Amino acid sequence: MSPTTLSAGPEHGHVTFLGAGPGDPGLLTLRAVEALAHADVLVAEHEVLDVVRQHARQGVSEVHTDPDPSQDPAPGTGAPQLTVVDGTSTSAAVPVVRDAAHLVMEAARGGRRVVRAVSGDPGLDTYAAEEMLACAAAGVPFEVVPGIASAVGVPAYAGVPLRDAQGADVRFVDARTASDRCWTEVGASDGTVVVSTTLDSVAAAAGELVSAGRKPDTPMTVTVAGTTTRQRTWTATLGTIAQTLKQAKVLPSPDGGRPVIAVVGERSSAAQRDQLAWFESKPLFGWKVLVPRTKEQAVSLSDQLRSYGAVPYEVPTIAVEPPRTPQQMERAVKGLVTGRYEWIAFTSVNAVKAVREKFEEYGLDARAFAGIKVAAVGEQTAKALIAFGVKPDLVPSGEQSAAGLLEDWPPYDPVFDPIDRVFLPRADIATETLVAGLIELGWEVDDVTAYRTVRASPPPAETREAIKGGGFDAVLFTSSSTVRNLVGIAGKPHNVTVIACIGPATAKTAEEHGLRVDVMAPEPSVLKLAEALADFGAKRRAAAVEAGDPVTRPSERRPGARRRRSTT
Repeated sequence: MSPTTLSAGPEHGHVTFLGAGPGDPGLLTLRAVEALAHADVLVAEHEVLDVVRQHARQGVSEVHTDPDPSQDPAPGTGAPQLTVVDGTSTSAAVPVVRDAAHLVMEAARGGRRVVRAVSGDPGLDTYAAEEMLACAAAGVPFEVVPGIASAVGVPAYAGVPLRDAQGADVRFVDARTASDRCWTEVGASDGTVVVSTTLDSVAAAAGELVSAGRKPDTPMTVTVAGTTTRQRTWTATLGTIAQTLKQAKVLPSPDGGRPVIAVVGERSSAAQRDQLAWFESKPLFGWKVLVPRTKEQAVSLSDQLRSYGAVPYEVPTIAVEPPRTPQQMERAVKGLVTGRYEWIAFTSVNAVKAVREKFEEYGLDARAFAGIKVAAVGEQTAKALIAFGVKPDLVPSGEQSAAGLLEDWPPYDPVFDPIDRVFLPRADIATETLVAGLIELGWEVDDVTAYRTVRASPPPAETREAIKGGGFDAVLFTSSSTVRNLVGIAGKPHNVTVIACIGPATAKTAEEHGLRVDVMAPEPSVLKLAEALADFGAKRRAAAVEAGDPVTRPSERRPGARRRRSTT
């Protein structure tokens, strides 16, 4: 039943118990996304809320629930006491302690649709059943949207299959609640055991299995932060896992209480993981990549970086503002309607946005482009036009730049072209390449400032420190202005940071600012730039593996380490 067709009464509302999966937002089910889109209230712990909130509708009320260490579960109820903070509240109210079941039912009052999101799957959540029973007792209708259980999803991301063609047994154990009888049963089995535990309790769980009859040399993998770009996996045996974690310097640690998934059995051996660890083998896995662009421009680039395993950080270095004198733009837009132009050429997504906003101001839409030929400098600009309802007549077949556009632009022909004028809306700091080239082809050009680019405000102090201190693994420069502005507002990136540039002009500007360029895109495209960085990361990883060295990120090098110049 779709959330839009439920007939919950106005008094009780409706609750959806939703499995948010093991951590990767991409693992949410289609049904989960649908339920989130119709939610009035989200109730979840902070880490789960971060996974689901991007699919919630605008204006949804978020209720953060953080475990309060000073509050113990009520004896015999199994209900956790939670410190509740309403994310929509603008007042500095003192947080109120409530158990989750009461919190969910309170949120459902007044006919509101509540999504109670839990990590993994609701059927395996320690307290979800208690909350469902409380809803049933109070007459609050509810439904359950299953999610991918951590005990299944994390091993898949770690490259550890749980079953093979022989179909051996798979046992699941929650070490926090396992009884002596449970350990004895799984110890007597020769199948795969998946243990949900914490980092500082892994060795104790391994000891329980050995005491129950498992051999100390049985392979074991331990994965922390599974399915996220913070994922780390260690391969050892039941007898050596404690030493392995100690040598990796992850224990002892104040974060030792972090949840982990441990897999015990032959399919968790190091030899098998070397072939199947697809997620942690992504070329930019875990790399923190700085994307210094306007937020609108950064979206597609950030999406592609995530597909390579990177963690993009978008830091605007350029702010887009209207022209100081709008009259020139206003005259040009009116000229479009009155037939003044044969062509209009868009050289950026921002130019499309500027014209579209001016159209909306005058009550115009894409129909005003009827009879006018439209050119776009590249694929991203063309996509912005298509979203506006305009299909460009000309997109460069080769290089996506002003030079590439001129290569394909037809010369003015007085026989076939009734009008000889081109409208060129662009930035105030744009180069003259396109204007000069069009004039040479016989066209008259109305070169109009559609928007101004100004230096953005400095990022937060912690971001500036990360840039200068080597906290980022790479930075992508997509224009000379992004180089100048980033250095101006945040300082020069550390020498261990990989510098990637979209083309020769941008690389030259980077070098003029004392930066060594490691990666350059084979053609001036942001997607090709991300692809080139991924190739660089893949080669770097392969070289480390071939040399028998641990695979590290650039930011994990020793401070001040000298970088070799790349020929990429």
